Amino acid sequence: MNRKLAAEAFGTFWLVFAGCGSAVLAADFPGLGIGFAGVSLAFGLTVLTMAYTVGGISGGHFNPAVSLGLAISGRFSPRELVPYWIAQVLGGLLGAAVLYAIASGKAGFSAGAFASNGYGANSPGGYGVQAAFVAEFVLTAAFLVIILGSTSTAASSAFAPIAIGLGLTLIHLVSIPVTNTSVNPARSLAAAVFAQNGAIGQLWLFWLAPLAGAAVGALLWRHVLSPGESTRGIGADDKKAP
Repeated sequence: MNRKLAAEAFGTFWLVFAGCGSAVLAADFPGLGIGFAGVSLAFGLTVLTMAYTVGGISGGHFNPAVSLGLAISGRFSPRELVPYWIAQVLGGLLGAAVLYAIASGKAGFSAGAFASNGYGANSPGGYGVQAAFVAEFVLTAAFLVIILGSTSTAASSAFAPIAIGLGLTLIHLVSIPVTNTSVNPARSLAAAVFAQNGAIGQLWLFWLAPLAGAAVGALLWRHVLSPGESTRGIGADDKKAP
């Protein structure tokens, strides 16, 4: 169990550090900025790389909403849910702390939004709370369907991390203008702790909407799209899957 939790913590650390780091350090760099398309790809690559690296140990969740959805779908033990959440939150906070330590080394640094998620004044496109909730709910539900479908016994397990990573990239391309894209409560919490824009006061939405969306996505897959079909761990073979 300790190896699983360490894998989840490390994977979430990488997701927050590299994903948010692409936004904080590289998105708007003069002359070389990667833009929001580059940030979208960076988040997808974090999941893809960690799914291949430690997915065989923990299943490669790196996200409390994903863990909840997998538990509801029947492929993950509910008894491990809270320990996974703790590991993911701690890993995410460490990733944000390391990113802050690097970013704050630049003269004139101001944390500002610090790649945090938000609605209203904290939404990149000025979208309100209703739009933000719907986006996070629907996209997290779709993310769970992608995960469950690509790790099902009907799919090729070797390509699952690629489908999941590209799925997360697409999700970011759609929703960065709306909420700066969460679909991951641990990622939202980690960035909000260091942000200076009041993001911590909006965290309720970025826990509630992804968790609810994950539950619906898992139920949709289990009872509508593929009733009774077994699944495998992300990046793991059947023997390694939780």
